[in-house]
Amino acid sequence: MVGLIHGLDSARIRANLERVSETAGPDVEILAATKYVPTEELGALSEAGVSLVGENRMQDLAAKHAAWEDAFAWDFIGNVQSRKVKEILPLVRLIHSVATDSALAQLERHGGPDTEILVQVNVAGEEAMSGVAPGELAGFIARCPVRVAGLSTMPPFSQDPEESRPHFARLAELAAEHGLARLSMGTSQDWHVAGHRSFASQHPGKAVGDVVELMGLEQILYVEL
Repeated sequence: MVGLIHGLDSARIRANLERVSETAGPDVEILAATKYVPTEELGALSEAGVSLVGENRMQDLAAKHAAWEDAFAWDFIGNVQSRKVKEILPLVRLIHSVATDSALAQLERHGGPDTEILVQVNVAGEEAMSGVAPGELAGFIARCPVRVAGLSTMPPFSQDPEESRPHFARLAELAAEHGLARLSMGTSQDWHVAGHRSFASQHPGKAVGDVVELMGLEQILYVEL
């Protein structure tokens, strides 16, 4: 299990950020997950040029946002507990993982005209994975009381990044079918597959994705093409 990361080197982070940006292309927005980054270490991310971060837990999001509100744009990328939706919304620009009707009910109560979310899709059809089944996606989107900006998924873990490709391709197809502009997808070993230009060409607009070792350790990066 990964513990909290201390002693972050902003120069190293900047070099990794530049490497990833160069690989992904000029029209890329990179989000660094801060689940394992203590509040006091976030300054290193800012110094390195990171402008967008994502949190997995509401409690950590609130604490880090209070300390570094103006330093970053904030997204919520963790499992969404419906009872936390009211607290999450004022702090973030985007929630990446909406997948339950209970979350939709809270979005109806607390969302506004500018609220945007991504619907999490269980593309692989695994029982252990969260997400809406592809066959139920149209109905779920229709029931969503706020703007659905795109889709997210987490494919089954594999040592071979290419095994993730069909899952990413399917997500891109689903997004195109529903006229959605964003895709959030990827794990640390397959970020270059998730960010491949072929997905953007299938789906004109913007795609989100990816996990890389931004800080020399496995940290999630969502790449917007």
